[in-house]
Amino acid sequence: MSPRTLKADLVVIGAGSGGLSVAAGAAQLGLKVVLFEKGEMGGDCLNYGCVPSKALIAAADKAHQARSPALGVASAEVTVDFAAVMAHVHRTIATIAPVDSQERFEGLGVQVVRAAARFVDGRTVLGGDVRVKARKIVIATGSRAVVPPIPGLEATPYLTNETVFELTERPRRLIVLGGGPIGVELGQAFRRLGSEVVIVEAAAILGREDPQAAKVVLDQLGADGVELRAGTRAVRVDTGGSDSDIVLTVEGPDGESRIEGSHLLVAVGRAPSTDGLDLDKAGIEHDARGIRTDRSLRSTNRRVYAVGDVAGRGQFTHLAGAHASLFVRRAIFAAPVNADTLAVPRVTYCDPELATIGLGEADAVKAHGDDVRTVVFHFAENDRAQAEGDTRGFGKLITTRKGKVLGVTLVGRHAGDQILLWALVLSSRLKLSALTGMIAPYPTRSEIGKRLAGMWYTPALFSDRTRKLVSFLKHLA
Repeated sequence: MSPRTLKADLVVIGAGSGGLSVAAGAAQLGLKVVLFEKGEMGGDCLNYGCVPSKALIAAADKAHQARSPALGVASAEVTVDFAAVMAHVHRTIATIAPVDSQERFEGLGVQVVRAAARFVDGRTVLGGDVRVKARKIVIATGSRAVVPPIPGLEATPYLTNETVFELTERPRRLIVLGGGPIGVELGQAFRRLGSEVVIVEAAAILGREDPQAAKVVLDQLGADGVELRAGTRAVRVDTGGSDSDIVLTVEGPDGESRIEGSHLLVAVGRAPSTDGLDLDKAGIEHDARGIRTDRSLRSTNRRVYAVGDVAGRGQFTHLAGAHASLFVRRAIFAAPVNADTLAVPRVTYCDPELATIGLGEADAVKAHGDDVRTVVFHFAENDRAQAEGDTRGFGKLITTRKGKVLGVTLVGRHAGDQILLWALVLSSRLKLSALTGMIAPYPTRSEIGKRLAGMWYTPALFSDRTRKLVSFLKHLA
């Protein structure tokens, strides 16, 4: 049976955060939209990423707080019902799912095709029994877990972020391969839920982050009882004494050794999902980072755009949403946009949280040399942190000598919420004086941003030059 042929203003491939935002916006503006999705509506974030991981982390935090008597409060022995924890995870997904559902988008006027899509030519897409010729096409296929070529891995049962939330029993001893954000978040969560955890990383754990900020996190992981094996390369994977046991042979600073566990979580990174799209038939260039796009997110085919993880500009749900907004402005309203200038925050949702936006200190020095100034505010100086008994962490403000904000790193309780202020500063190009002039409620951790800005002005405010000025002005008052 030959496929039925449709014409549309817009085809969207992928129903994750970016694709759904594009489809919803275009449909509500009156365009005829066809959306292809071969898997679950909502994509990785809803089903395998942001939502389930944060639900798991929330349960782990409850267990940790109950086990950590402080401020004069002690609790009884903690019991973790792992099945109930996973039920909470899936209940959270189910609660949010209707927002991303096929029914909702069809109600907005989007024609949803639940099939894998591929290009037939430069403006035609085929999926299932539907062929669509479109004026514009958006690729929003996201990314997938990378599986490294380690001998024995393919023959060994292993988990990724796409399967770990299907566990029904708590791992006895979890080996986490990869010390990036996913590995650290899930490793700490499972440890706090009662599993033994080993994190194995070939380079430095959280190596992309500010080393001082990463150390605050690593110290907490150590206190939690997570075994950290940095600078350790996986050599081979074998099954152990039973079908469920894993033996990972590694090579580290002290030579070769074996790590035994009941489960193996592979979290070494993510790669753009471009397989099966037949991009070459549409003249769309791509590489290991994703689809090659210009600053308007247009590919080498002038009719085709890419948004989100597959665009190779970062793997964040909030970035995919920002890309969708840029696409609507550029492709529908013909407004100029520049994806290269987006100020994109990133957060690792461990405890304490680690949040960053803009340049880190090392990259700032590489880019600006001696024209870099750094201010650090330790959270121990924040009254709310003292009242809560949690003074871990600090904020680091990186500027030029004239006060242009280059980047900010925050590590501590609720750092992910606090980075929003700095996202506004960078995206709106605000001066530091805008922060010092605002009133922050006391006592809150929101004061931290204002204190960082105020500290930048401290040397000038209390300098000898200012003292002399004050001495002169007092006679005129």
